[in-house]
Parts: sequence; C-alpha cells; structure tokens
Amino acid sequence: MGYEETGRLVRGLGGLYEIILDRGTTPLSGRTVASRAKGNFRNKGLSPLVGDRVRVLYDDVAVAHYGGEGAVHDGGGVVIEEILPRTSALIRPPMANLGLLFITFAVKDPEPVTETIDKLIAIAEHNGIEPVPVICKRDLAPERAEELRRIYQNAGFTAFTLSSTEREGVEELRRFIEESLGERIAAFSGASGVGKSTLLNALYPDLKLQTGAISQKIARGKHTTRRVELYPVGRGYVADTPGFSMLDFVRFDFFKKEDLPFLMREFEPYIGACRYTKCSHTKEEGCAILEAVRDGRIAPSRHRGFLAMYEELRHKNEWGKK
Repeated sequence: MGYEETGRLVRGLGGLYEIILDRGTTPLSGRTVASRAKGNFRNKGLSPLVGDRVRVLYDDVAVAHYGGEGAVHDGGGVVIEEILPRTSALIRPPMANLGLLFITFAVKDPEPVTETIDKLIAIAEHNGIEPVPVICKRDLAPERAEELRRIYQNAGFTAFTLSSTEREGVEELRRFIEESLGERIAAFSGASGVGKSTLLNALYPDLKLQTGAISQKIARGKHTTRRVELYPVGRGYVADTPGFSMLDFVRFDFFKKEDLPFLMREFEPYIGACRYTKCSHTKEEGCAILEAVRDGRIAPSRHRGFLAMYEELRHKNEWGKK
C-alpha cells in the first residue's frame, strides 16, 4: 500500500535527508525518517534544502523498516516526491523558508561594522524575514551595547544585549523565541568571533550533544563538515548554521536604489515630505530624512548604512551585476 505525507526537511548529507513528518493518521505520521529525493530534481536544477516543506511517498516496506527503534540510514523506502513552494532560498547558508533572523554582533572584539549589519537587515526586510539585532559581549562595553540597542529599537526593531559567558540577557532572548517563533524557522547570523556559538549553547545547552549524535546517525559515524541543521523549538525550528555574516539568496537581484528608503523602517514617516519629488535622501536641500538625522530622530549610523547601500546600488542595474 502507498502512503503520502508532508513534512519539514531538517538536515541532509550526501543526498540523504532527515524529515520530520507532520502529525496525521498515516503509519509514519509524526516520525523522523530518512529519505532520498527523486532523480528528476537534478534535471530541473532544483535540490532539496534544509527548511524545505516536502511531500514524500512510501509504502508498507518503509513502514516495516521503521517498525523498530532507530532510523533507517539508506532512506528506508521514503522518497521526496515534491518540494513545496518556498518563501525564500539561500545559497549561503543553504536553507529555505527562513522567517526570523537574529543578527548577532559583538559590541567589541571584534568591533561592529554597522554598515554590514544594516545591509543584512535591509536584505532580510526585502525578503519578508524578520530581523532581530542581538548585541553580544555587553560585559566588555555596557554603555556602548546599550547605545546600539537604542539605535535599533528606535528604528523599529526588537533588539537585545547580552553576555553569554555571564548569562546576562539570555533568558530574555529565550522567552522572546518561545513567544514569537510560532511555526517559523529562526537562524543566527554572525561572523567569526562575535559569540554566536556561545550564545546558541547558552540558549540550548544540549544543542552540541544533539548535533554530534545526529551527524553520527545520518553519516554512519563518519566525520562531517559543518552544515545547516534544524532543531524543533515549540512549533517552530531553530537552525544551527556555519557562521555567516551575509545572506546569499538564489535570486541575487534584490532591490533597486529607489526601493532602499522603504527598507529603512525609521525613514517611513518622512517619505513624501521632502522638497523634491525625486529626492535621493543623500544630500538634497529640503530633505525630510536628512532633517530627521540632524535632529536626532534618525541615528546617523543608520543613515550612513543607507548611504553605503545607495552608493553600491547606484553603480548597479541590479544586485550582483555591474
């Protein structure tokens, strides 16, 4: 007998994928199964990504495989038949359907590059991903950490400061995740040295142990390189990813410079109030946004981030193309 179910792809290696099936009435509903993808995906230039919602097929042979304890390493007769529509797809890290992005950066050691942070926020906003700035290592410079938090809170974002080593602010962030995640996938960005791994281990102490156990199961005990893995948290998932500080989307055409002001939340009240209809908000007299910067209603660092992106976009017809 044949069965059809949907589920979430939570990790993969070498053409073998682990999927948490939705709860239902078919024999493997709610189970974590190993699966392979149909060969025709490659012909379409499409490969399953961690985070994908997928439709799988299996039969009574697969049910028999999963009748005992443990996972079946060869796919167990479960086949990915269809990748369901994605809300987004990233090249680096390779994952799909990201809904919540925690942008982690240190208050110092290394010094934060706010232009890069603001660019990442704008990219997330453009793709319908909620950005949440997280300032780490606040114990090294508490006043500066609070200043950065205020900048992003005043811009309209939920922002956190914390010290993972001192366990300060971790519980507040954990509560936010539990209350806000819903059925979404969350990931933590962060360049090397900002404290992302320390933070993840502080939030979820068993994460490292789980990663090792699951990697061994799916890779049959072989040493594996770091890859994206999803871990259930409530009704959603938190991604453990290799460190990254920028998002590479499959469609790397993003937005044009005319769209950029609409991706800066604190600019919104002033758009349309400038003296000139085609104001670029970079240097014109009578610019309402520049006036807000001078008055302290918009943080100068956020406007500098806008100027850096505007300059980059000004020389491109679309992202990634000169």
